[in-house]
Amino acid sequence: MKIQYAVSLLILLLPFSVRTVQAQTFYDTKPIPVKTVREGGKWTLLRGGKPYLIHSGGGGDTMIALKKAGGNAIRTWGTETLIRNLETAQLLDMTVCAGIWLGHKEHGFRYDDPKMLAEQKANVRRDVLKYRNHPNLLVWALGNEMEGEGKDDNVWKHIEDLAKMVRELDPNHPVMTVIAEMGENGIKAKKIAELCPSIDILGVNSYAGVHSLPERLKAAGWTKPYIITEFGPAGWWEVSKTVWGAPIEQNSTQKAKTYAENYRKAVTEQSGWCLGSFAFLWGDKMEQTPTWFSMFLPETGEKLGPVDVMSEAWAGKKAENPVPEITSFDSSLNLKEIESGAKSTATCIARSPMGAPLRYRYEIRPEDNKPASTLPGQVAPSAVEGIVPSVSASGSISFTAPTRPGAYRLYVYIYDGKGGAATGNLPFRVK
Repeated sequence: MKIQYAVSLLILLLPFSVRTVQAQTFYDTKPIPVKTVREGGKWTLLRGGKPYLIHSGGGGDTMIALKKAGGNAIRTWGTETLIRNLETAQLLDMTVCAGIWLGHKEHGFRYDDPKMLAEQKANVRRDVLKYRNHPNLLVWALGNEMEGEGKDDNVWKHIEDLAKMVRELDPNHPVMTVIAEMGENGIKAKKIAELCPSIDILGVNSYAGVHSLPERLKAAGWTKPYIITEFGPAGWWEVSKTVWGAPIEQNSTQKAKTYAENYRKAVTEQSGWCLGSFAFLWGDKMEQTPTWFSMFLPETGEKLGPVDVMSEAWAGKKAENPVPEITSFDSSLNLKEIESGAKSTATCIARSPMGAPLRYRYEIRPEDNKPASTLPGQVAPSAVEGIVPSVSASGSISFTAPTRPGAYRLYVYIYDGKGGAATGNLPFRVK
């Protein structure tokens, strides 16, 4: 580990009491044993012999903020940044659920190709041998949503082959595989139970359906523990749409309530079965919109409502400096197809639980004409300049709609000046 990086991070961590770690490789450190145990019909994740319930957000770019909010772990999807993640976790006394990316059929990977399977297995072996002894490693996660509809037994047989190898190479850490929901009639959970006995934990990415996930797991006959590896607002593929096909997004205050309720049903009420969760996304990401899954504002980094409700769930107390809340947000063009250059209005009403003065900022962005995708690295279309007033003290604005035909969204951002914000958007279409 670079000393300069360590010193900089330690400065940022104050006032946390953290121990300095000396430069070292990860090949000769002593692991802290982690295992799943079942007693009296209840499952527990033990780390160093002590119960460990995962409180976390998916992603690792803002680990200090996660620690302050009461989080204790992060999840990665691949090993590209695992060295940095483990180093930071060690300084913060956190842990890492280490994802190992596995090939997807839609990206050209073939689970009936022996050569591809052998190469993938060699890569998994390499990564496990490299990081298995790090004390802040928590769980291995084989793949993320690589199973498609879940009907191809070749996928599950390969997962079992990998899981068996990982357990032999590293008896100190459980092995999980991560699926996208459960498939028709719970087929994915059923297949894993049948064909992957070496899998210790089932990881499930679930959004609109997460509140019913425990019931559906029971119906599928899943008896081992599970972790909710992604959850958040309903996905853009799961919500109502406008007549021209634009998905309708909740505002950040509505999303906060969704996070809280889903966490209660799928995690808190499943004590002894659910080993924790990773709220998505602890950071920001462009996916359909710049704000759909973002728990922090893009670019400026203010926290949004979901951060506060997860902090309360993890730490058991109200968040300090709670974010603004949106009471209402509407516009004369909301969900409508309008004429080019139409005169329009919008009003957002918000409140600060702290009584802080609020600043409103508006912008209009065209919709991305590319097919919707979950891939990382997408870039949001630039805001249209010179149409809406950029700042409003009252939350109300008048403006002229764009003249260029196409689909757009009107965004509002509310700031409290203390690191908290709220946001919402309304889709419309210019004829």
